[in-house]
Amino acid sequence: MSHFQRHVFFCLNQRDDGRACCADRGSKAMWQYAKTRVKALGLAGPGKVRINQAGCLDRCDAGPVCVVYPEAVWYTFIDQHDIDEIIDSHLRQGIVVERLRVDG
Repeated sequence: MSHFQRHVFFCLNQRDDGRACCADRGSKAMWQYAKTRVKALGLAGPGKVRINQAGCLDRCDAGPVCVVYPEAVWYTFIDQHDIDEIIDSHLRQGIVVERLRVDG
């Protein structure tokens, strides 16, 4: 069994050369929100969910992005409503949020 039931990585990549990056699209604020919300719901910790920041996940063109493991489901998001939907549907119920899914 894995240490975490689900592990979520948020791309926080910041590029200085003008190319698209998740950091320029609000990924840090949404990562912080997800981390706080998962803890508040009692979903965080061993055997549960871990929310992590990541460097470049090489998907900035579809960004901002996060990926949920072990399912390897990639999501894009705009705001807290989208993050809530990912948490409530995927992390709590195991149901992929198709409208936010980015093709693998």
